Amino acid sequence: MPSSDRELVFTPAWKLRDMIVKKKLSPVELTEACLRRIEKLDPKLNAFLTITADMARTEAKAAEKAMMKGGRLGPLHGIPVPIKDLEAVRGVKLTQGSLLHKDDVATVNAIAVDRIRAAGGIIIGKTNTPEWGLSGTNDNRLGDSCRNPWDPTRTSGGSSGGTGAAVASGMTPIGQGSDGGGSVRIPASLVGIYGIKATQGRVPRRQAAPHSFQPANFSSVGPMTRNVRDGAVFLKVLSGPQSDAEYGTLNEAVPDYESALGRGVRGLKIAWSPTLGGHLVDPEVKALCQKAVKVFEDAGAIIEDADFKPAPAGEQFQTWYNFFAARAWNTHPEAHDHLDQLTDYARSVLEDGRDMKSAELFLTYERIIQYQQYAREFFSKWDLLLSPTLAVAAFKINGHPATIGGKKAVHPKLGWLMTYPFNATGNPAATVPCGFNKDGMPVGLQITGAHCDEEVVIAASAAFEQAMPWADKLPKVS
Repeated sequence: MPSSDRELVFTPAWKLRDMIVKKKLSPVELTEACLRRIEKLDPKLNAFLTITADMARTEAKAAEKAMMKGGRLGPLHGIPVPIKDLEAVRGVKLTQGSLLHKDDVATVNAIAVDRIRAAGGIIIGKTNTPEWGLSGTNDNRLGDSCRNPWDPTRTSGGSSGGTGAAVASGMTPIGQGSDGGGSVRIPASLVGIYGIKATQGRVPRRQAAPHSFQPANFSSVGPMTRNVRDGAVFLKVLSGPQSDAEYGTLNEAVPDYESALGRGVRGLKIAWSPTLGGHLVDPEVKALCQKAVKVFEDAGAIIEDADFKPAPAGEQFQTWYNFFAARAWNTHPEAHDHLDQLTDYARSVLEDGRDMKSAELFLTYERIIQYQQYAREFFSKWDLLLSPTLAVAAFKINGHPATIGGKKAVHPKLGWLMTYPFNATGNPAATVPCGFNKDGMPVGLQITGAHCDEEVVIAASAAFEQAMPWADKLPKVS
């Protein structure tokens, strides 16, 4: 039995759930430990926008009663889970990181919240996010920036930076994020944890919660955890069809992700693409990822250089960004007459979406279809693709890298991303911690698989974790 709050909350969620099932640990005890950790650490990191202590205690008591009765318990039974503040929890504030919504209270639950609760999870709070998730860093006008537990002067990444900081620092064992351009993988890479984005449509969202009907989406709800098994369990909870889900939800059975954990990578054909078609990459990041690729080769995989290049890097970025900006303008009509109240990045994105010409948007959709076809052909030849998750490690708050490796980035605030290509193509992708740079900041390796093949991504993630474990490496603020 763990002897302290810190030791308890850094215990893998699957082990905590096993202890609860065996009546060796009370959900109330675990929830109180998390709340004490949040009270102690959150003033240093600003990971939470709302802490739902009373709700969590009520749910923990109910989970304890169910535990004492015996019978079948869910895969997250008794585990406290923070929810990114872009997802609705009925009766709780839903700020979406925006001053325009600072006093809004949700009247419905997001599908992810319903599924977490059905699995026995306990909602412990709403985590910090940039305005409407429109930034790769976690800054908004509601308060201080969310900070990186390895160095609080640096960014935790976005847009699931609050969840990333909470999980990495051990405020909670696991957390919920979402990923429309890398927003699970970006913070997971920068804070040194595991994050996975499933195939687009695998994890459902409702058509009108909290926004109006969304006919196209690059964003997927996903798990953020400190180990791969927790990620596999959590992804299974979140995944699967639902009748009131948005357009594009996959209507098929969900694989047993846990069964992939011990499968390994022997015999797999794996491509290594250090720049994904010419993205600028910090030399230290590239070297750490290159070293990590050797781990897969040592485990029996067949590794070859094979650049993933549906288009030059600049075109790839502009195509994704055009969709991102146009969708932001069209899904936030409440902001159209209040642009002066927005963060500078949100205003810039919305204005770019507003001003986009129809011909440019048509070309964007045409290119997206081309990229998706390219990805299908690429993954007909390769089982997996390895690349850096990001071009850089965590940088100073408000210090976006305008240059990378001495060259000008493709965008002043988003030019360091290497995650978004797989939001455009819809492929499943994960990030695993693969080392630290000279400043002691984590670096992530991105593992991408074929459409609907999360299992091979999880198998490869687990094989790397076994060879290069990271969960014992804890950040400064923990």
